[in-house]
Amino acid sequence: MPNPSVRPRVDSFFHADTNTFTYVVSEADGGAAVVIDPVLDYDAASARTATTSADAVLAHVRRRDLKVEWILETHAHADHLSAGGYLREVLGVPLAIGEGIVQVQSRFKDLFGLGDDFVADGHQFDRLLRDGERLGVGRMEVRVIATPGHTDDSLSYVIGDAVFIGDTMFAPETGTARVDFPGGSARKLYASIQILLGLPPETRVFLCHDYPDGRAPRAESSVAAQRQDNIHVGNQRGEEEFVALREARDATLPVPRLILPALQVNIRGGRLPEADANGIAYLRLPLNQLGRAS
Repeated sequence: MPNPSVRPRVDSFFHADTNTFTYVVSEADGGAAVVIDPVLDYDAASARTATTSADAVLAHVRRRDLKVEWILETHAHADHLSAGGYLREVLGVPLAIGEGIVQVQSRFKDLFGLGDDFVADGHQFDRLLRDGERLGVGRMEVRVIATPGHTDDSLSYVIGDAVFIGDTMFAPETGTARVDFPGGSARKLYASIQILLGLPPETRVFLCHDYPDGRAPRAESSVAAQRQDNIHVGNQRGEEEFVALREARDATLPVPRLILPALQVNIRGGRLPEADANGIAYLRLPLNQLGRAS
């Protein structure tokens, strides 16, 4: 039976090109595991994909003889392409994301002009998760917390004494995630973060991204550290102050470098578009739709 108090082993894999962490969360060697937020390598200049990073995760899983039971996405990422579809095929296990993916798909289906062939109902994933759901993974239990604000579909996953927070908070000295994407909301993000800060102070907090400035990347923080030191929400910063700070900062941020290729792949469950009759798959570039006019 799943035991919510089990302390999982967490192995992190940092993708330096996109500052993204992938996690393998597991029991002992030979036990059950989940993979969270796998990354597909993508070279924007050549529009070429590769599975080098995902294959490193697979090698780790095989070396430890782990039984991966789920691939979990915290949200449809705008800064990297997901390898969820690739790992799903290789491992033969289900891929899950938050039920809010349907709203994300609907918005970006229109932006990319995907037409009737793309159905925005979440069927590209094996399961759409809701707030409060629980998944048994061996003796571990995954508790789902809806944490919207950055996107509609954002989830955090509590596994034992660890929480995987997607794009809600970053390292304390970096702050919080942007909210200027379609469906984003600083007020929703603030409310989501308060739920996370309400977890026990000793809870290990695992970040989706880190942006090291002269230091090694850090995957882990804690609820106590975020409560005290997070530059955007720490020390009991109020909602109105946070909203003003977050919205002012977002007004200065550039469009994410890989948002256009990433979202076209990620709303498809980490799969590339179907190839045309010539055997080549294509991505679409909607002109003059994102960012601010110069």
